[in-house]
Amino acid sequence: MSDAPFIAVSDIVAFERPVTFRMPFRFGAAKVEGTSQAFVRLRVTDRAGRSAIGWSAEMMMPKWFDKSPELSAEDNIEQLRQSVRIAMAGMAAAGSGTAFGLHAGLEAAHHAACAAAGLNGLIASFGLALLDRAVIDALCRLEEIPAAVAVRENRLGVTAATAPDLEGFDLTTFLAGRPSVPSIAIRHTVGLGDVLTDGELETPLGDGLPETLEQVIAKNGHRWFKIKVSGQPEADVARLVRIAAVLGRRAPDYAVTMDGNEQCAGPEVVIELLDRIAAEPRLATFASRISFLEQPIARTSALGTPMHEVAARIGLEIDESDADMAAFPTATKLGYTGISSKSCKGFYRALLNAARVAKLNEEGGRFFMSAEDLTTQAGIGIQQDLVLASLIGASHIERNGHHYVDGMASAPAGERAAFLARHGDLYVGANGNARLAIRDGSVALGSVLGAVGLGSAVEPDWSGMSELAGVHA
Repeated sequence: MSDAPFIAVSDIVAFERPVTFRMPFRFGAAKVEGTSQAFVRLRVTDRAGRSAIGWSAEMMMPKWFDKSPELSAEDNIEQLRQSVRIAMAGMAAAGSGTAFGLHAGLEAAHHAACAAAGLNGLIASFGLALLDRAVIDALCRLEEIPAAVAVRENRLGVTAATAPDLEGFDLTTFLAGRPSVPSIAIRHTVGLGDVLTDGELETPLGDGLPETLEQVIAKNGHRWFKIKVSGQPEADVARLVRIAAVLGRRAPDYAVTMDGNEQCAGPEVVIELLDRIAAEPRLATFASRISFLEQPIARTSALGTPMHEVAARIGLEIDESDADMAAFPTATKLGYTGISSKSCKGFYRALLNAARVAKLNEEGGRFFMSAEDLTTQAGIGIQQDLVLASLIGASHIERNGHHYVDGMASAPAGERAAFLARHGDLYVGANGNARLAIRDGSVALGSVLGAVGLGSAVEPDWSGMSELAGVHA
């Protein structure tokens, strides 16, 4: 049994801050040029009357959580705001419990309330994930410990309550063995609209940051890459040949993953893509360096379509289909062998899915979990996600937010200076801005993992934000 402290949550408020992209980013057919970042702040109080404040942050990214073409980007953002509001109301009325107990008691009702409001499972996950991370942050500040310690000692009170398939699995030992690493490799995203070579760059931005794949490699020293594919095998292979040529010249020891972003019409299209890659001599090295393929077919059909033939040829994971705690067990029955971790889908879901991977592999399986990105931004958001990636044991993580956004340019000067001062191993200063410091393809995690709370020693500047939800909860 866990001796995790019981806490109550109060003073919940949510904010947002606009973020402008320096270049467009594409999710499949959708192009995004800017959005807002959501922030949550709340207070936890234990049975002795001690209290502490915690916070969280996440991008409200349009055109990923709900890709319905009839919805505008602003429609998508409002969906995410609504999820946060529902989660705030639920948490405010939740009473007391362990940090995980509060989550477990809310999860089903929160998803049901979001579904009644026309919000899908990914959108529902977003709101509860933000609240959960702020609660974890506050509890850790109350106990004056880093989040990694809270997880290993199970001060959060994690159980198999939301994952009954883990009954009988030794969660205590699993959590106690969660790793910490001094650094993590950054897997650079090569988007469908990204410029590959300097010679193809028609109108340079000239902002001092890399704009082409060649420039990214030269500046940051990446050896891990995530390649987006479009679901059009012939066109994809032609682009992969060009990408492979750049990687072969600039990062000869490279490794890659591929992301279908739901663009393939069915498993037969994925098979055609793999066949064309295998038949193309110029992709022989590239093919041998592919680690896995992420979410190739649409979430609407993915968890009803057997994928065993595809999974026999390549590691195959779900991402957009991971809308609730039941998704991964369902996916494994269809042939999938992997699951992604993203903070926007839930801290506890990632931990418990990592436990599922461990359990399945103890039983003789070959399953995996990867750390992925949703244009996570410098500051609170990226640091909380890096803690989670470390805890699931990731050796590399997709990061793309720093490429499409100029560091902390949207934050007030004082906030930028504070992050530079307290997390100088993770950021580098540039003309008053703070940018992610990628050295030899990796980022340092020392100050993040060592910080009291969930990854950040710095409280954001609330005065520069507008309130997201209409009422305090």
